[in-house]
Amino acid sequence: MSVLARMIPALGLAGLTALPAMAQEVNLYSYRQPELLKPLTDAFTEETGIAVNVAYLDKGMVERLKAEGSRSPADLVFTVDIARLQAVVESGVTQSVHSDTLSANIPATYHDPQGHWWGLTTRARVVYASKERVADGEVTSYEDLADPKWDGRICTRSGTHPYNVALVAAYLHHHGEEDTLTWLEGVKSNLARKPQGNDRAQVKAIWAGECDISIGNTYYMGKMLQDDEQKQWADSVRIVFPTFENGGAHVNISGVALTASAPNKKNAIKMMEFLSSPQAQEIYAEANFEYPIAPDAEATPLVQSWGEFEADDVNLMDLAQLRPQALKLIEQVDFDG
Repeated sequence: MSVLARMIPALGLAGLTALPAMAQEVNLYSYRQPELLKPLTDAFTEETGIAVNVAYLDKGMVERLKAEGSRSPADLVFTVDIARLQAVVESGVTQSVHSDTLSANIPATYHDPQGHWWGLTTRARVVYASKERVADGEVTSYEDLADPKWDGRICTRSGTHPYNVALVAAYLHHHGEEDTLTWLEGVKSNLARKPQGNDRAQVKAIWAGECDISIGNTYYMGKMLQDDEQKQWADSVRIVFPTFENGGAHVNISGVALTASAPNKKNAIKMMEFLSSPQAQEIYAEANFEYPIAPDAEATPLVQSWGEFEADDVNLMDLAQLRPQALKLIEQVDFDG
């Protein structure tokens, strides 16, 4: 084990920042949980001999990178949600990567046109529906969530949470501002309670009979099935993949970006290319019940059992540009009020 790897647990991020880059290493800043990255970093090190050092952050990644400037030890940043990836790029702390390997493995929809970030896995924003109280085919589209038939039957987390802002941005892309405002008012009027909790809390509410459908990310089903208490919540619902009219199911991503400082740039790009491979994407997707992006990669049998869907083909950067407007509309209808 390298000196840097040994010192991270003891010194934390401050120690990582103070230490110089070393040969055959790559340093990561990550918003993703340690258990999601370890299978990947282990596989990369086994294949290449390059050690991987990870600093896990709860918040403040952009601020840290800006403060460290050219002295930053970070080579790569890992995060989820297109808004966070866009924020990292707009802050000026990344650099573009142009690679035939990355371009072959990551469709254009899922990477920055200038190569500043590259997607790795996707998750769909779906409807969790009560097996007892919602018939098959009763909900098929995101537009349908504003139908009065769902009056008092919908649960969701805060409308201003990034996952929901991304969904509203997608609706805005398809329908424009006026229709999106009307839709938000309709969904709000159908809520069984004020937005609260996380996506899993909504499924618990369905299990408890407080509502009949909820909005959530697909991977929470896998997480609930692994938990002895939450399995009964998961067993009470089924996943429905709504689509936009003339569109597909809304998806968001996890992704990686090369930092502007990148003291181990060559190793970092090698890791990015490894991460884009079907092998690595299947490892990454399995760890969090997500969908790999590489054309030849497959989701796990459990994830496949939730059903097939066609992802909306809008470029996520287009949605990122619409997020401020989407948030404004959410606040305009006082969605969480």
